[in-house]
Amino acid sequence: MRRHLLAIALALTLPVLAQAADGDIDKVNGTVRVDAGQHAGNVSTVNGAVRVGDNAVIQKASTVNGAVDLGDHVQAAAVDTVNGGVTIGSNARVAGTVSTTNGGVRLGKATDVAGKVGTVNGSINLDAAHVGGGLQTANGDITVGANSRVEGGILVEKPGGWFNFNSNNRPPHVVIGPHAVVQGTLDFRRDVVLQVSDSAQIGPVKGATPVKFSGEQPTE
Repeated sequence: MRRHLLAIALALTLPVLAQAADGDIDKVNGTVRVDAGQHAGNVSTVNGAVRVGDNAVIQKASTVNGAVDLGDHVQAAAVDTVNGGVTIGSNARVAGTVSTTNGGVRLGKATDVAGKVGTVNGSINLDAAHVGGGLQTANGDITVGANSRVEGGILVEKPGGWFNFNSNNRPPHVVIGPHAVVQGTLDFRRDVVLQVSDSAQIGPVKGATPVKFSGEQPTE
């Protein structure tokens, strides 16, 4: 009888433990960390970075003033920051969007982002990665590295508004690397330098003239 009651008590406790293990982690000041292999809910801070270890599973990772770093094989629902960059390791998966305002975005090898990757003042760099919802920026360079794949096209907007801090007149450089594929329209609403590998595949281009290059990267 005692053993039976113990089994019932353990069964009732397990969901509570699972909920606690997958609970939200929320701070105002300071870095938030999720250890390798840990499961968590939404992970957020206001003034600080978000660091997620390899093989962890989380919901949304977000901060206002700080960077977001996701390790290899991490699974996340979405990633968002305002003043900071986003770095995602290899073989990671983001089910939604990855966005920042003032900072760059780097995606590692074989990483998959199902939604859009966007920034206003920052570069976007894909290293043999996949993005399903397109790329968007106003003042940043874009590198779709070798063997990367993008669906949803590329949009480079005309600068304007409070968050466009680019004071120089240098046009963004957009590079589509060897064997990369960009499906959808490449829509440039400001002057850009568009360089496309002779082995890449791209969709229709609006607002720019592609310049072909051979080899691993452009010479200029």
